[in-house]
Amino acid sequence: MKKNFLEKLMEIIFFISATASILSVILICIFMFAGGIPAIKEIGIVNFLLGKKWSPSNIPPSFGILPMILGSIYVTIGAIIIGVPIGVLTAVFLSKFCPRKIYKYVKPAVNLMAGIPSIVYGFFGMVVLVPFISNVFGGNGNSILTASVLLGTMILPTIIGLSESAINSVPDSYYEGAIALGTSHETAVMFTVVPAAKSGIFASIVLGIGRAIGETMAVVMVAGNQARMPKGILKGIRTLTANIVMEMGYAADLHREALIATGVVLFIFILLINGIFVILKRRMN
Repeated sequence: MKKNFLEKLMEIIFFISATASILSVILICIFMFAGGIPAIKEIGIVNFLLGKKWSPSNIPPSFGILPMILGSIYVTIGAIIIGVPIGVLTAVFLSKFCPRKIYKYVKPAVNLMAGIPSIVYGFFGMVVLVPFISNVFGGNGNSILTASVLLGTMILPTIIGLSESAINSVPDSYYEGAIALGTSHETAVMFTVVPAAKSGIFASIVLGIGRAIGETMAVVMVAGNQARMPKGILKGIRTLTANIVMEMGYAADLHREALIATGVVLFIFILLINGIFVILKRRMN
């Protein structure tokens, strides 16, 4: 009876936890859409999404978020270009090539990167990356390139950790079968084991993209925060998240609702990314 009671109790606890998670997502959706949709209707969906000017203090005010949408997309693409190859190759190295003596130092270092606060990354970017980019490539350093490099670094722990787990979960028979056919160690890993782990690797990339597009504090400190159309990788931009965090503290009325609507657009971006991942994963399977 005691065992049955404990099993029933744990079932109830798990059910409550799952229900709380679902309710949290539903409440967030209700808050976001209830606060943002009226602003989009008042501003106009075309003017809001495709408007090139964000000037809440002007008379009349302008609430166009196209510069922030493009800024978020450009920075995220830059982070993917920088972070994904490094992350996946590092995961392959740690799983199949790294000597154990080195692994016991490298793996904790990667895990430590995941625990570093965003503000610390932002401070590092502001003190180290901004002057470096300015000296090497020109400009003032607060740019799309700087933000992309910083975000590419920040998504590495996510990609490395999940990709390594996916590679390690591939049955040894895949590797052994490739070796039995006469391939080298490198060929067996890169053309047999890694393709077999593509679903998990792709999941790590999607989570990394979500981390990059949703990052705020680090981007605020290095991207320049200029609410204008992007003019090059060495020029400053403002992302959707940076726009919200910089102005929400003093926003009121339509301005505040427009910022919530900006969050709705970001939320839809994340949903689209996850939806695309689900579709691609099904096709892979």
